[in-house]
Amino acid sequence: MGESRDSSDSSNVGGPRPPGGDAASGKSRNHDGSATGRPRGTQNGDGARLTTPPKSPEIITPSNGAVPENPVYGALDLGTNNCRLLLARPTRRGFRVIDAFSRIIRLGEGVAQSGRLSDAAMRRTTDALRVCASKIERNSVHRARLVATEACRIAENGEEFLARVQDRLGLDIEILTTETEARLAVSGCASLIDSQCDFVLVFDIGGGSSELIWLDLSRLTKGRGRTLDRLEAQSCMSAWTSLPVGVVTLAEHFGGKFVTEELFEAMVDHVLELLAPFEQQHRMKEHMASRSMHFLGTSGTVTTVAGIQLGLPRYDRNRVDGCWLSVADARAVTYDLVGQTYQERIAQPCIGRDRADLVLAGCAILEALIRMWPCERMRVADRGLREGILATLMLEDGVYRARNRGGRRRGR
Repeated sequence: MGESRDSSDSSNVGGPRPPGGDAASGKSRNHDGSATGRPRGTQNGDGARLTTPPKSPEIITPSNGAVPENPVYGALDLGTNNCRLLLARPTRRGFRVIDAFSRIIRLGEGVAQSGRLSDAAMRRTTDALRVCASKIERNSVHRARLVATEACRIAENGEEFLARVQDRLGLDIEILTTETEARLAVSGCASLIDSQCDFVLVFDIGGGSSELIWLDLSRLTKGRGRTLDRLEAQSCMSAWTSLPVGVVTLAEHFGGKFVTEELFEAMVDHVLELLAPFEQQHRMKEHMASRSMHFLGTSGTVTTVAGIQLGLPRYDRNRVDGCWLSVADARAVTYDLVGQTYQERIAQPCIGRDRADLVLAGCAILEALIRMWPCERMRVADRGLREGILATLMLEDGVYRARNRGGRRRGR
């Protein structure tokens, strides 16, 4: 549903899991060297941005500044639906989360119709960002990357709003290109990729857009069947796109509270129309024939579906992150939710009132992906963009170690 849940316990993130800006307010340029701002790429007639990835993975370069002892790094993701912050310190296994924040702000509410961020949405967002600024200052963050995604990309006043935020709160937030967003999402969940498969579809169902990345694991230069590091995962990107549809925009267009079976199917058909040009361009169905593949979902939609399928009395990131679901079980959860009333969805412990009007829009996007590219297995990631940002910053400073040739992680 365009959000991931935070775990405020100081858990290690970024290391393997078994199956089942130069300053705190500073801005980093995109690692492909491009300036930040509105996305590049072409638009097809249905509005989907069709792109192919660059030939080489993201290049990590050392930071010029001195790194203090036991530094704190930060990543802020200002999305269409959520404002999320993650602060962490590097460890021998990856990094350790020391503080986190997540609040539903619905920054993109009404943007699809008006083309502008509303005053109410900007006030909600500013309140949340004030909390983030306080946490960054209180934790003496060494480096942070603060990014905004689809709502600020498409809103006429998106850059104006971020300029006001910088003036008032000292937070210098960059607008990510869709390309960089896709790369960071892959980087954030690289350790959850089953490298024994031939193809992996990584998807992030956001509030205003949905990022889809196809990984061709035949590009791996080392042996299969091991945990991939973040640069290896990026090097396997064979095709990607950013669909101009997310849980907020889809729910606003079709309705989210009172969803009949007919309305749900209309949502799915709408997303399938957006997916069709991407499939026609890259012909992934042909590549998938007689090859092994799995889905890897990094969004609130799939974490919600997983929590429900697991029968959790309350959401538990430790149970959800990295778990495997059969696609058949995920679809069963979806259609069970379609048959429920709005109040019944609110009563679901892994949904609640804040998400009950968006969950079926997310499920419709997921269902469209399943129908376009039939698959049997799906891995669930309660991690993604922020984790990719943190790992990238730490790699730049030389405090986050990729796998060495022996397959073990080195310490600092």
